[in-house]
Amino acid sequence: MKILITGGSGFIGQRLCASLVEKGHTPLVVSRSSERARRVLPEPAIVRTRVADFEEDAPEAVINLAGEPIAEGRWTDKKKKAIRDSRINITRDVVDLCAKLDEPPSVLISASAVGYYGDQGSRDVTEETIPNDEFAHQICSEWEAEACKAEQAGVRVAILRIGLVLDAGGGMLAKVVPPFKMGLGGKLGDGKQYMPWIHREDIVNMILFLLERENLSGPFNASAPNPVTNAEFTRALGRALNRPTVLPAPALALKLAFGEMSRLLLTGAKMLPERMQQEGFEFHHARLDEALNAIFGKQ
Repeated sequence: MKILITGGSGFIGQRLCASLVEKGHTPLVVSRSSERARRVLPEPAIVRTRVADFEEDAPEAVINLAGEPIAEGRWTDKKKKAIRDSRINITRDVVDLCAKLDEPPSVLISASAVGYYGDQGSRDVTEETIPNDEFAHQICSEWEAEACKAEQAGVRVAILRIGLVLDAGGGMLAKVVPPFKMGLGGKLGDGKQYMPWIHREDIVNMILFLLERENLSGPFNASAPNPVTNAEFTRALGRALNRPTVLPAPALALKLAFGEMSRLLLTGAKMLPERMQQEGFEFHHARLDEALNAIFGKQ
């Protein structure tokens, strides 16, 4: 099957493309940096710079993962616009392509994020939870709504609200492991905020699961079934690296450094993959200690 992938050269996309090639599919990858994408992707992948460039290839499925990083730097007006536009514009391009094709793709699997729910404190969060209206929710809500427009072309749409993706070589661990290895790790604020996480292997398997299950549509929480607080995550990472975790980052310091963006660091949601589990999806890495030990090579 020919599968169009936006963000295919990213942290999730690289592993996904490798898995798709192993299953005999052809990834059609949209990347602004085509040369870099060709270096990091398996040889059968076809790389072009725009979604519209694949119209003649008539992709049979679409996986939409592209988006500007949201948890970097202050949320200036310019940054907020870049965060929004990077998600909405390419998703709109995908929907436009679906509408143009004589035979539209059978499915669009489109990324969203745990930020859809906003700050939820310590309550359990399922796909039915009412979101807290804040910037992250507004972005995710608009992103999801844009993807769902593909349904008008007869495309099945599944949305993945993704938590923190863990694995070696990228993602959030690439940012936090270096200070932890130097003994500078610690909780953020009071550490009570929840950090829904998922191993990269499991998020890739979720995408494949949704690709193959023709009856599944709508939103799915993409996180492991055992979310942890920031304090618990900090201690688990310290154990995996055999390093102390005694240097907390005070909430006030984070607010001063990052402004509004600090809400991503100081608030959270106890997100649970209720629908995925109901459909029989099996996690390879359900608990954080086991996932971190697998990533860092411990038995």
